[in-house]
Amino acid sequence: MSKPEFEQFLNDSLNQKQDISPEKDLWPGIERAIARPQTQHIDKPTNGWNKLAAVAACCIAALLTVQLFVGQGESNSMMAMSDYFTKQKQGLLVQYQNQPALTDNWQQQLKELEEAESAIKQALENEPENPALLQMLSQVYQQQLDLINKVHAPKWQTI
Repeated sequence: MSKPEFEQFLNDSLNQKQDISPEKDLWPGIERAIARPQTQHIDKPTNGWNKLAAVAACCIAALLTVQLFVGQGESNSMMAMSDYFTKQKQGLLVQYQNQPALTDNWQQQLKELEEAESAIKQALENEPENPALLQMLSQVYQQQLDLINKVHAPKWQTI
């Protein structure tokens, strides 16, 4: 649209009557709409919302179930690691029970490592998926096994 055409359109629009009336009388249609019962329109949307709410509830329940089983699997792996370590530790203690220890304070050192183990396990209860905590727990377990092995090493292995 060029500038002269636009100005002509603008002048025509401004000179038009501001009050636009409908081509036919609208009041009879309005009266019929008011007099008609509203129950038919209310029931249909409610059924749709009920179905949608039921589907949403099922989806949420399924997601929570999956999350519950995944969370238990990870804590079970920590428990399996803990059980394996406990068996290894008990086996070493039984194996070395009749051999004298090379140091006197090795049980105090072992107790400190056990305290570190329990602190890490407590932190893992809050964050069971934390890989840094799992790595720290594994290292503490290994340090306990190494300590038991070193203090009970036969004399011919020590330098």
